Amino acid sequence: MRYGHFDDSAREYVITTPHTPYPWINYLGSEQFFSLLSHQAGGYSFYRDAKLRRLTRYRYNNIPTDIGGRYLFVNDGGDVWTPSWLPVKADLDHFEARHGLGYSTITGERGGLRVQTTILVPLGETAEVQKVTFTNTSDAAKTFSAFSYVEFCLWNAEDDQTNYQRNLSIGEVEVEESTPSGGAAIYHRTEYRERRDHYAVYGVNVPTAGFDTDRDTFVGAYNTLAEAAVPRAGKAANSVASGWYPIGSHQIDVTLAPGESRDVVIVLGYVENPDDEKWADEAHQIINKERAHALLERFSTGGQADAAVEALQTYWTELLSSYSVTSGDEKLDRMVNIWNQYQCMVTFNMSRSASYFETGMGRGMGFRDSSQDLLGFVHLVPERARERIIDIASTQFPDGSAYHQYQPLTKRGNHNLGSGFNDDPMWLVGGVAAYIKETGDWGILDEPVPFDNEPGTEVPLFEHLSRSVDFVLTHLGPHGLPLIGRADWNDCLNLNCFSTTPGESFQTTGNKTGGVAESTFIGAQFVLYGKEYVALAEQRGATKEAEKAAAAVEAMQTTMLTDGWDGGWFLRAFDYYGNPIGTDAHDEGKIWIEPQGFAIMAGIGVESTDPSSPEWAASPAGKALTAVEDMLGTDHGMVLQYPAYTTYQVHMGEVSTYPPGYKENGGIFCHNNPWVIIAETVAGDGASAFDHYKRITPAYREEISDVHQLEPYAYAQMIAGKEAVRHGQAKNSWLTGTAAWNFVAVSQYLLGVRPDYDGLVVDPQLGPDVPEFTVRRVARGATYEITVRNSGTPGSRATLTVDGEPLEGRTVPYAPAGTTVRVEAIL
Repeated sequence: MRYGHFDDSAREYVITTPHTPYPWINYLGSEQFFSLLSHQAGGYSFYRDAKLRRLTRYRYNNIPTDIGGRYLFVNDGGDVWTPSWLPVKADLDHFEARHGLGYSTITGERGGLRVQTTILVPLGETAEVQKVTFTNTSDAAKTFSAFSYVEFCLWNAEDDQTNYQRNLSIGEVEVEESTPSGGAAIYHRTEYRERRDHYAVYGVNVPTAGFDTDRDTFVGAYNTLAEAAVPRAGKAANSVASGWYPIGSHQIDVTLAPGESRDVVIVLGYVENPDDEKWADEAHQIINKERAHALLERFSTGGQADAAVEALQTYWTELLSSYSVTSGDEKLDRMVNIWNQYQCMVTFNMSRSASYFETGMGRGMGFRDSSQDLLGFVHLVPERARERIIDIASTQFPDGSAYHQYQPLTKRGNHNLGSGFNDDPMWLVGGVAAYIKETGDWGILDEPVPFDNEPGTEVPLFEHLSRSVDFVLTHLGPHGLPLIGRADWNDCLNLNCFSTTPGESFQTTGNKTGGVAESTFIGAQFVLYGKEYVALAEQRGATKEAEKAAAAVEAMQTTMLTDGWDGGWFLRAFDYYGNPIGTDAHDEGKIWIEPQGFAIMAGIGVESTDPSSPEWAASPAGKALTAVEDMLGTDHGMVLQYPAYTTYQVHMGEVSTYPPGYKENGGIFCHNNPWVIIAETVAGDGASAFDHYKRITPAYREEISDVHQLEPYAYAQMIAGKEAVRHGQAKNSWLTGTAAWNFVAVSQYLLGVRPDYDGLVVDPQLGPDVPEFTVRRVARGATYEITVRNSGTPGSRATLTVDGEPLEGRTVPYAPAGTTVRVEAIL
C-alpha cells in the first residue's frame, strides 16, 4: 500500500493523505539553522546544536504522536481547522504534503478555502521561513482569521524538559505590534537578561489583529491543541507570557473575493548580538532588534520567499550534479540521483543527534558515525568534509583512542555515551583516505591537529592516523585479533560489561578488567583501512612505516583466516574468557553479518571472482557469502545474526536484551547490509549484490509502505527481522550510516564508479537486471561520461575504452579540470 508517490521531475515525494503509518518527515537547513518537519507540520527548529540551542519545543513519546510544531489555525466563520490536519484533525477536502530538497509544501483545503504553506530554511539565513498562500476556491467572498503558533523551548532542550522548578519562572518575551517592514513580531528572550547573547524572533510580514505569547491563555485550561481556546474564540487574547510556557502566535484577518489569493510570510529566526550591542535601551532592558528587523525585511514579501526557494533548488541541482545515473530503472535512478545523496547530506549535518527517533539531547556528533558519514558526502561538499575530518581528529587522544562523540556547538568531546569503543581509531583512517581519493588534497596530512582540542598538542594529521594504527597493534588479544574494549561497531556487543543492574547503561558502566575479548570485525577493519594507511605512508615517503604497517596487515589477514575462521564463515568475536562467538557450535548467534561483509570487502578469503566456479564455492569468501544468504537472508534484507538470542546473555551485554528479531538481536540492521553487498561485488557476484540492495532500499519498498511504515524516500537504521513479531517493519529512519554506506555500495561498487588515488576506477558489478546505463561523474573538476553495456555474466569484469582508445586495467587516469572524458565499459 502506498500513501503518495515520487515526483522525480520536481525532486519531491508527494504525500496524499495525512494518515501515514508514522510521521513522514523532512529536514530543512544545510548550514547552521535546522528544522525537522513532518507532513503534518510537526517537529522543531534549532541553531547548530539540537540540545543547546533549540528554538521550539517538541515532545517525544507524546499522545497523539507528532503534536508540537509550527501550526496555522483557521477560523472560517466558526469552522476551526488546520491545513496540516494536525492538531485539530478536522476532515479536509484536500490534503497534500510535498517534501522536497530542503523545503516542504503542505496544502489543506476545507469549505472553499485552500491554504498552501511552503516551509524552508533559506541559504545563508538562521531562520525558518513560511510562505502561506490563502486562496478562496468558493464562489462567495470569504472573511476568516488565521492564528499562527509555535511553542518556544528555553534553549537547552534537556534542561527545558527537566528543570521545571526554575524554568516555569524564567520565560520572557517582548512584543512588537508594528515592525519597520510593516508586520509584527514576538521576541523570545528567556535568559537574555543575563548570560545569553541570543534570542528568537517570530515575525509576520503583514499587520495583525492581535497576538498571544502565553500558552495557557492560547490553549485554555485542560485543553489540547485540538481544542485551543483562542482559535475557537476567533479572537487573540493579547496575552504576554511571564514565566510558565511562552509561545508565539499572530492573528491575521483575511478577506478574499472568489478566486482571490493572498500571501503571508512568517519567519522564525535566531539572532545573536555582540555583548556591546545587546540592548536598544539597557535601562529598560529592551533588546536590540536591528538584526531581527533586517531579517524580517529580507522576507517581507512572498516574492522574496519564492526567490529563496529557487535559490535552494539551484543549490541542490549543483550539489547533486557530481554523480548521476540514467539506467531505465526509475527506482534506482531516483535513489542514486536524489534521495540517497540528500540523506547523506542530512547525516552530515545531524550525525545521529536529532530525528523522530533521536531526541537531539543524548547524542552529538559521533567519532565513528561522522567518519563513516563522510564516505557518502565527501563528493558533495569536499571542503566541509575537510573541516569535519579536522573536527573529528581533534577529539582523539594521544594514545590513538578517541571520544566516542562531541557536541557540534562546542566541538569538544564527551563521555556521555561511553568510551573505549576500539573500532573508533581506524574509522579516521578510512575517512581521510576517502577524502584524499576524492580531492587529491595530500596536504591535509600535514595539517596541525590537536589532541583532545588542547592547544599546544598539535601534530600533523598523519601522526593522528599513525596513532590510530598503533592503538590497534598495541591492543591485541591472545589470538592476535584486536581487543574489543567497550564494544566495536556493534555498540551492543559488550563483552566486558557483565551488567546485572536494571537500568544501568551498557555503554557507560565500568567494564570488568582482566578479560581477553577480541573482535574479528576490528580485525577485518584493520586489514581494509590498514591497506589505505600503507598507501598514504608510501606517498609521503615513509617507507619504513609503510613496510611495518603492511606486515601488520598481512599478519592480521592470516589471523582472520585461521583463528578468526569457523569453517563456514568468520567468527564474530572471542568473549571475555576467550571463547568463540558466532560459531556453528552454538544454538543461538551462530553467524553474524559484520565480519562476513567487512572481511570480504578487505579481500580476505577472496580466491575467485567467478561465483559459478567450484573455486569460488570452496573459497572462504564463497562459503561465507553462501552462508549469509542461507542463514541471514530474508525478503526484507539480511538479519544481523541468526538465530537470535532468546535469553539474556550476561557475558554478551546489550545485544541479547532486545526481543528476538529487533535491533542488534537478529534485526535487519540496514547499516551493515551494504558491507555484504560490496563484498559480493568484490567476489564477482553482482546479481546477488543488486538483489540485496533492492531488499532494503526504500524506493523499492514503497508498495509495502503499510508494512515498512517509515518514509519510502529515506533509509531506516533497522527493519524487524525474521524472528520478530512484526517482520519487515522499519524503525529509526534518516540518521543512520546506511545512507552513506548504501550510496558507496550502489555508486562505487554496483554501478562501479569510484575514486582512487590516481584515477577513477570503473568496475561495475550488478548482474543482468540493468543491461545498459550511463553514469555522469565529476571528479577533481573533470567530467566523466561513462556508458556501461552489461551482459550480467557472473564474474565478468569491464573492458574500458577511454575517448575511443582501449585502456589497460580499470582505472581511468584523472583528467585536467574542465575537461570531459568519455568512457565505454563492456562486460
